[in-house]
Amino acid sequence: MIIRAAKLRDMSECAEIVNAWIDATKWMPRVHPREDVAEFYRDTVFTRFEVFVAENDNHVAGMVALAPDNTVSALYVHGDERGKGVGKALLDRVKKEASGPIELWTFVANRDAQAFYEREGFAEVRRTDGDNEEKLPDILYRWQPDDLEMKS
Repeated sequence: MIIRAAKLRDMSECAEIVNAWIDATKWMPRVHPREDVAEFYRDTVFTRFEVFVAENDNHVAGMVALAPDNTVSALYVHGDERGKGVGKALLDRVKKEASGPIELWTFVANRDAQAFYEREGFAEVRRTDGDNEEKLPDILYRWQPDDLEMKS
């Protein structure tokens, strides 16, 4: 597996990973049609964020998008690749690329993501009752680099 900067041609696979996750997650409402998600990743995520993909056997195993303000706007791993270190590798890359603390949101219902982020050194900052387009309660997490990491 390699972690590399995403290319425009990767965005359809990235969008498919997101769409598959939405479809497989019972508590997650579909607020945008599949085609709109694909268009959003191609026209917005790719152009506005620093996007990295995990490539495994010539396919996208996962993706992460880092906003200029060091917010992770998306981190998704293909269903067949979960539990194999793909998410950690993507998050490690973002930690190296970010210019300081990193923030991200996850849904309260997504307990696996919460456990993952907490294992990776993220701390809960605050919660909302659903101040997002999905109208689902969520949690803001922050990772603070320590002095040794900032120097490397």
